[in-house]
Amino acid sequence: MEILRGIDLVVAGGEHWALLGRNGCGKTSLLALAGGRVHPTTGTVDVLGRRLGRVDIQGELWPRIGQVSGRHVPSGQLTAGQVVLTGLSSTNGLPLRWTPTDENRAAVARSLADVGISALAARPWSVLSNGEQRRTLLARALVREPELLLLDEPAAGLDLPSREHLIEALDAAPCTSVLVTHHVEEIPATTTHAALMSDGRLLARGPASEVLTSGRLSACFGMELVVEERDGRFSARRPDGGRRPASS
Repeated sequence: MEILRGIDLVVAGGEHWALLGRNGCGKTSLLALAGGRVHPTTGTVDVLGRRLGRVDIQGELWPRIGQVSGRHVPSGQLTAGQVVLTGLSSTNGLPLRWTPTDENRAAVARSLADVGISALAARPWSVLSNGEQRRTLLARALVREPELLLLDEPAAGLDLPSREHLIEALDAAPCTSVLVTHHVEEIPATTTHAALMSDGRLLARGPASEVLTSGRLSACFGMELVVEERDGRFSARRPDGGRRPASS
């Protein structure tokens, strides 16, 4: 089964991309290729200057990539700090098969501080709010200071304050990034570029302000939409709020 077709996309160092499209259009599959989680059946994929199929992914590539998914659930009874600690070894739970150093613990503390949740370090993961859990996963992805950050719907299901706290943390992330989302409201103001997908193909790609337009979003999602930008943040709605005209 062909999932992606004719994809030609270059993400340059220092850029921050948003990837949008309807469910099942291939966004997560494209992100999996970018993260070296799957290999293409045809064509080539180069990640951080290394070609998939010619690189030791686990030893050379994965340590340079941070990944965040709203579906990730750590195993075991971990604290927020321990969840971040597992990011140093790309494991998913305890016990660790290595002994953390003072430098490791300092890196965890810095990463928690960077996303604004230092006070949660000793709190069990299971009692954190959804928003706190997502920021913990972001800290986990950033703890190794990756060169590339891949985010698969990190704000899915969050309430408005939690979403805004997460976006603030994403705005501060220092590395190249690709964010998959369904909603333009979840796109951070620091986003430089955007791409729209449909049926495994790219419909548009380029600077965010040129791609995230009413016409292009309407074509991508199959519904007339009005897209507005303010201070680098986007919003989308149906014309007239989607209300039916009053009958005469």
